[in-house]
Amino acid sequence: MYNGVGHPLSDTPYASFPSTASNSPRLMPIRQNSGDSTPRLRPHPSTLNIPGLTMSKASPDGKISKRDVSSKLVIIMVGLPARGKSYITKKMHRYLSWQQHETRIFNVGNRRRVAAGIGTNSAPGSTSALSPQKQRAQSLKVDETESLNGTATDAANSAHAAQAARIILHGVDSGSREKAVDDDTERASENKSDRVTQATTSMDQTADFFDPQNTMAAAIREAVAISTLDELLAFILEGDGSVGILDATNSTIARRQKLFNHIKEREPKLGILFVESVCEDEKLLEANMRLKLRGPDYKDKDPESSYEDFKLRVAAYESAYEPLGEYEEKNNMQYIKMIDVGRKVVHHQLSGFLAGGIASYLSTFNLSPRQIWITRHGKSKDNQIGKLGGDSDLTESGILYAQVLYNFVTVKRKEWEVDQRNKIMQLENMPVPQRPGDNTPPYPELLGDLDTKNFCVWTSMLKRSVQTAAFFDEDEDYDVKNWAMLNELNAGMFEGLTYEEIAKSHPEEYAKRAINKLTYIYPGVGGEGYLQVIGRLKDMVREIERIKDHVLIIGHRSVSRVLMAYFMDLTRDDIADLDVPLGMLFVIEPKPYGIDFHAYKYNEQQQWFDELPNYKPQKETEKGN
Repeated sequence: MYNGVGHPLSDTPYASFPSTASNSPRLMPIRQNSGDSTPRLRPHPSTLNIPGLTMSKASPDGKISKRDVSSKLVIIMVGLPARGKSYITKKMHRYLSWQQHETRIFNVGNRRRVAAGIGTNSAPGSTSALSPQKQRAQSLKVDETESLNGTATDAANSAHAAQAARIILHGVDSGSREKAVDDDTERASENKSDRVTQATTSMDQTADFFDPQNTMAAAIREAVAISTLDELLAFILEGDGSVGILDATNSTIARRQKLFNHIKEREPKLGILFVESVCEDEKLLEANMRLKLRGPDYKDKDPESSYEDFKLRVAAYESAYEPLGEYEEKNNMQYIKMIDVGRKVVHHQLSGFLAGGIASYLSTFNLSPRQIWITRHGKSKDNQIGKLGGDSDLTESGILYAQVLYNFVTVKRKEWEVDQRNKIMQLENMPVPQRPGDNTPPYPELLGDLDTKNFCVWTSMLKRSVQTAAFFDEDEDYDVKNWAMLNELNAGMFEGLTYEEIAKSHPEEYAKRAINKLTYIYPGVGGEGYLQVIGRLKDMVREIERIKDHVLIIGHRSVSRVLMAYFMDLTRDDIADLDVPLGMLFVIEPKPYGIDFHAYKYNEQQQWFDELPNYKPQKETEKGN
């Protein structure tokens, strides 16, 4: 019967027999990276890091630590002009920053304009052309055929020309010499530097500047790109950065390979993601070109001649353009290709949680005109006595607010539809190119037909939010849905208390929260903080970005703050103290160039909402309002 002989087929193992051997000594595990053992050579895993939702010894706050270089990411934008690269870049920056990942845009065009003598204003979240940040000053080695090696001289007739010379010859604008150069080298470079100065002093940013055959301009563009990349790498590797976005055309395989090699030579473990924007919709491309006429390259210039020049610039890039595809796949380079700003998304060999999250986010994009309304619920019974949390009913004044909110939004919805139809009629009669005095159309999608929009009303699961949507729920023309992720921040053991009671009974916790509300987590079962609210609203934001319908969100103070911070591109310092009192109503219209924003304040006497012109998000002045 033993050893399986004669034993019937069964999954049941034999009973174990007591051992007569003496107890074996317990062996302690051998640590791979301490003592006399071999140090760890493999990189640390690039697993998910979410501020407020993950913790580790290397990253107690959940952010990507300096040690975890393989989790960090360089995003290299690719695409012809007017294909929506800057729009996508700003959206990625906003989304990643909102999730508390240190992210910055490095715009090569801004630096290029300064190098050629044209000033520019930096976009939010991007580095300026003359950023004072610490950067790694590496010399750019240029092919001998371009005859551009040497050292820049400070003797120049123009400040802009001198800066351009420094960028070409050094590969970075140091602004001043970091070390002395011997006299022979200085004299040898003077003639070459003078030639560069003369060229850049008169260099204009017309289509000729972007002609691949213009060797001097090509040298400037390449030197500026490497200089900007060095600044990006300093931000990620020497600073606190997690994601750096290089915003430029990067339209050839040779340019992209050079950037790739430059990064890998500096830090082999650093992740690199190419993101290409392709535009196949002719109407969308035409409208994007119109929007480009607002840019710094064509400021105060004749629209008609500017439009023709920009088309020539695009043609110059097209003559040498090489899209992402076979080369990147053969060389195991990860990439995302977006077609018509989200109509189609293709990605290859993505690795790391940041790249995967970005791909998911980019797949939600759409350019459909729509409105996003955000407000808090009407006044509840707990609001009257200042209690945190709870699930109380609305007061009589809160019910009145719900009625007025329904009336006001219904009127504004009809006004919006009329306004959009009027704009379409204007666009159909607008010439291309524009004549001087014409206004650039505000939204490319308006060139198509305007569909009748659905109107979604989203609430939390709490009674005060659900009851504020009651009048919408009775109207078949609105679609009401309750979401648990929109629930108010849970105050844990402090639920049902007032701020005064917390300060009196738990002064240490009260003071701790006052120091840093963003990272503070309420103690007790279910206690949350603002970072936890951001984490659970991530899917909500992607859903808002995805849908083409209007949406009204009837939320709570913390939820409204977090959503406003995302759509308004506010900093982390603004989120937890943003002023969103009861009775405020905000409306946001996404645009290719940003957003249109309006704020309204509830007028209980007039039973209507008054618009607040030029309203700016501000810090809370009254606690618990």
